[in-house]
Amino acid sequence: MRTLGSLLKVTEGSSKQRNLTPIEMSSITKMDNIEDAKTELKTLKAKVEKADDIKARMVLEKLEEDEAKKKAQHEMIAYVQKQESCQKQFRQQLDIVQDEIQRLSKHKQDILDKLRRCKAELEAKRAETSKLKHKFKIYAQIPNTDVKFLARFKEGEGWRDDSCKSIRGVFTISQRAAMLLQGGQALITFEEEKVAHQILKLTSCRVSCESTTLDVKPKGIALETAVKFEVQVDVSRKELKVFNIPPSLPEERMKDRLEISFSRPTQGGGEVENVNYNGNTGTGIITFLKPGVAWRLAMKGGYKLNLESEVNVVVRPAYEYKLEKFQTSCGSSKRTILLEDIDDVEDEEDLQDHLEIHFQKPNNAGGEIESIKYISKGKALQAFFSEDTMDITD
Repeated sequence: MRTLGSLLKVTEGSSKQRNLTPIEMSSITKMDNIEDAKTELKTLKAKVEKADDIKARMVLEKLEEDEAKKKAQHEMIAYVQKQESCQKQFRQQLDIVQDEIQRLSKHKQDILDKLRRCKAELEAKRAETSKLKHKFKIYAQIPNTDVKFLARFKEGEGWRDDSCKSIRGVFTISQRAAMLLQGGQALITFEEEKVAHQILKLTSCRVSCESTTLDVKPKGIALETAVKFEVQVDVSRKELKVFNIPPSLPEERMKDRLEISFSRPTQGGGEVENVNYNGNTGTGIITFLKPGVAWRLAMKGGYKLNLESEVNVVVRPAYEYKLEKFQTSCGSSKRTILLEDIDDVEDEEDLQDHLEIHFQKPNNAGGEIESIKYISKGKALQAFFSEDTMDITD
């Protein structure tokens, strides 16, 4: 640079003195080009260095990215494998759950089927129970009956013993066998079993009436189930039941008033041993010390209590009962036959007379008739059987 400057200076100084030659001018131009080339070279070198730095940095970044890529690929492969394993495990668990659901569904259906069967059986049992209850229920008033006393108890001897507390009554109730006689049917009871047996062998019997003949079918009868049981009643000789007690006093005060009221001899009372009172039902049980007092008051049916005011209450004997020796029986009558499919060709009494005449004749396999009953269609009667007789009631 110094040479070029000196040359320029010399040239400038010299040009003032003289003009440069073409060769000198060419040299100067070449020198300028060299300087420019050097400058450009430096610039290019700087750019190359910078590019190398960038390239090196990019190579490093590429290597780092390759490392991260490989790591990411490994992680992705691991995640894919883990996902496949989870999916496989999920499918296995799903299959297990579906199998369990199917098993539980089948078990539920079996339980529902069993429940329906049990409900059906329960309804059938309830219907059968209701039918049996209705069948074995006896709605009848027991008539007044003479009671036979087997022994006499002396009150002076051992009345404090437990045996004197109650009077026992044992009643045997026997239901008579029965059947429902429908309209167009007849019952005939023969005096001998063999006659009924002979007629039952016939498939039908032709009965002659005044203007026509009837074909009737004989058959045996099946009686309804009959029951027999024993009722044991123990009537206390020392206890008295009291009803319709007004709830006007607290329980303990009411007990005291009851004891005082039933202890008065002027009203037929006696010394009280114990008092039980139920305020919810308005009832009580008075236990006397001596037997006989309770029965004497029970025969009156009423008693006056001195509470806040005078009150009339109902008194009844105290008793307990239970059923024993319950038996059922069913069977058929050997001397009685049933005639069916009888048409109402005549009046009821006239047709019954024709039936009786027909089955009395020995040539019709008949015999002596003990009783006969025919009812026309549209009616129904209840027939009761005993060992020797047959009664017909509406």
